[in-house]
Amino acid sequence: MLIVGLGNPGDAYKETKHNVGFKVVDSLLNSLKPTPINKREFKGELYKVSDFFLLKPQTFMNLSGESVEAVCSYYNIENLVVIHDDIDLGLGVLRFKKGGGSGGHNGLKSIDKKLGSDYTRVRIGVGKPEDTRFEISDYVLSKFSTEEQKIIDTIIERAKQAVISLMDGESLERVKSNYSQKADATI
Repeated sequence: MLIVGLGNPGDAYKETKHNVGFKVVDSLLNSLKPTPINKREFKGELYKVSDFFLLKPQTFMNLSGESVEAVCSYYNIENLVVIHDDIDLGLGVLRFKKGGGSGGHNGLKSIDKKLGSDYTRVRIGVGKPEDTRFEISDYVLSKFSTEEQKIIDTIIERAKQAVISLMDGESLERVKSNYSQKADATI
């Protein structure tokens, strides 16, 4: 299984809404004992834990599929889990699904183009801008407010636990049942 957290590399993007996928992988890496794998052709930060791989593509969001395809091809991986921000879900919503469209998400578009869309998605709601004149790209590249960050920190932990359950062999249906979260997850 390859677990991919989507985001953009570099300090300028580190705390943005678009980088919640990276945040979940970082949380997993802090909890597990990963072994880094350094191969330039993977175009990303790759780690191995037991029989699982964790990836943070370093290609920027719109080219994420290049990194994912390189790792899947090299290791012959068919079971793919992608963790990403979702503006179509309210802040703090956590959902899971297999397959589907990209919803306009450039990272998913890139992966779909390279590998098709039949993979598991861990969708983390970041909400939409209230002002409709606000560009979506500017919104997802903005930082969370202090209050929003508290909600997101809770959801990152919940998403991490969900991914660990998938790694432990839980079915997607069971993970959906146990970890899906409605908006405003202030625990």
